[in-house]
Amino acid sequence: MSFKVYIPARFAATRLPGKPLLDIAGKPLIQHVWERACDSGASEVVIAADDERIVRAAQLFGATVCLTSPELASGTDRIAAAVKDRAEAPDTVIVNLQGDEPLMPAAVIRQVAERAGDDDCHIATVCEPLCEEQVFDPNVVKVVCDRNHYALYFSRAPIPWDRNAFNACVEGQAVPNLQHYRRHVGIYGYTADYLARFVALPAAEIERIELLEQLRALAQGARIAVPDAVADCGTGVDTPADLARVRASGMLSERGR
Repeated sequence: MSFKVYIPARFAATRLPGKPLLDIAGKPLIQHVWERACDSGASEVVIAADDERIVRAAQLFGATVCLTSPELASGTDRIAAAVKDRAEAPDTVIVNLQGDEPLMPAAVIRQVAERAGDDDCHIATVCEPLCEEQVFDPNVVKVVCDRNHYALYFSRAPIPWDRNAFNACVEGQAVPNLQHYRRHVGIYGYTADYLARFVALPAAEIERIELLEQLRALAQGARIAVPDAVADCGTGVDTPADLARVRASGMLSERGR
């Protein structure tokens, strides 16, 4: 199938200023993400940047880049602006791959694209099992799905809430039934038409409370497909500790193009 990957890249990240250009194994972070997207079989990979410094760096490694306003509120708004500027056809499948996900497997990018091309969902994404220390971590987004792997709800809180077990739980005790918990992975697929409609929607109250934009779609009755990822998605680079961990892992130094 044919699909395109758009990668939002913001220079002024609060916790890691200049994040897209930080060096990992001799390449800027954004180049590693772009290479993963290129490996997925996408017909085109576009970086939607907010700063000329990212544009210049991306052009040096051969990427297609679209400069967008630094005033845009989110990565989704950024790629929507780029998709509009580039006049993508309404039925074009767009994968929104975050610019700080250098470990995202190409197979998962393609998995999301293929699911987004189906008529029975508005948005495609993925989830994966989480570990015990992530259950109560508000930075790890959890998802609960129905039996057909459509999202029922996303939250920063531990869902599902195991009433009996958690009421009896003391600090340091193992969380029971961990197999019921899934971490939502922040990669999305949709048609260009749905993306344009989504960013035009007003924010939902539950979105404002949780600070999770996918809740805007759920509040409007959208169907979000959330199968288990076909490969380990790794971790994004949000903090200096994340950056140090990815650098120390050596995983990206082993890759070449």
